[in-house]
Amino acid sequence: MKTKFNWSVLIGAAFLMASSAIGPGFLTQTAVFTAQLGASFSFIILLSIILDAIAQLNIWRIIAVADKPAQDIANQVFPGLGYFISFLVFLGGLAFNIGNIAGAGLGLNVLFGVSVGQGAVMSAIVAIGIFVYREAGKAMDVFAKCMGMLKILLALYIAYISNPPLAEAVVRSVNPTKFSFTAVLTIVGGTVGGYITFAGAHRLLDARQTGQENLPAINRGALSAIGLASIMRILLFVAALGVISAGGKLDPANPAASVFRLASGELGYKLFGVVIWAAGISSVVGSAYTSVSFIKSFHPLILKLNREIIIGFIIVACIIFLTIGKPVKILLTVGAVNGFILPIALGVMLIAAYRTRIVGMYKQPLWLTVLGLMVVGTMTWMSAGTILQMMGH
Repeated sequence: MKTKFNWSVLIGAAFLMASSAIGPGFLTQTAVFTAQLGASFSFIILLSIILDAIAQLNIWRIIAVADKPAQDIANQVFPGLGYFISFLVFLGGLAFNIGNIAGAGLGLNVLFGVSVGQGAVMSAIVAIGIFVYREAGKAMDVFAKCMGMLKILLALYIAYISNPPLAEAVVRSVNPTKFSFTAVLTIVGGTVGGYITFAGAHRLLDARQTGQENLPAINRGALSAIGLASIMRILLFVAALGVISAGGKLDPANPAASVFRLASGELGYKLFGVVIWAAGISSVVGSAYTSVSFIKSFHPLILKLNREIIIGFIIVACIIFLTIGKPVKILLTVGAVNGFILPIALGVMLIAAYRTRIVGMYKQPLWLTVLGLMVVGTMTWMSAGTILQMMGH
């Protein structure tokens, strides 16, 4: 019976990671970069899927074998390093949450015509309600899974009716005519950056599905998570490409919504409102929960006031968004911010894989380490390039 239980927990962990990845930022980034790069964006999607899979396989395996959360592993690698990584993940999670609240606000704006700011406040109240009423969490789980399937089906429908140039997209996936460091960094950061990298692996820890004997199943879980997120990314890209190839112009205030609107009119637009609101609200809850789980071990008081801190985390994110505004810009920036965190977190995990006091007799496959180091190098190089670009060099 053990395997069956494993498998359901694994599917849960994969869904958690994938639904964390498919937030409002994911929808907005895909639409914006498709408009900028056209069919060549397929190359960046393919590259990001490879980078994502390598990062997830390394991190999930090492956490499972060490049987400890990431911050404790990092503290064993170098005392104090876990606190630094937790601080980065917490900050990145807060940035993500500002984006998630912005996205949920955009969704209510599309559905009911309220301002994005009012929509953000309403959504924050719903998210807080989920943490105040314990039972609401279970309903939210079912809701998130249904919405996950709905998101994929809607994207499939829009991709089909927008009649995209598929042959060109396939050719450009290996032979691009345009390239952007910022796009790679943002897409990888938005899929496996920051807290998302650890969402699935920490879920396996909570469910006690760890240890070397479970590694084949853990590999499947990590790859399923990337697979789910990647299917959604490809469908959205293809839908946006069809709209843009037909001469459609995306609205800069809500680019992803205009993909749905141009492909299937007002109905598509309203359906998009449901999708981005669902993506936003489930990501607000997941991001708040995972980010706060990174600082739990710092002080007994944090553990005791866990729920209150999560609620405070959501309120602060909402206030920052109301102060700054600019939802689309925020949704693009948070992917890049979390892309900076990935090489640090992955680098630490790769060092941990070779410390016997952390992983015991476990031997990390050499090919996985080499590929992992290549991801660290690539992401560091791109992060540096993006920072220089932002500074105007």
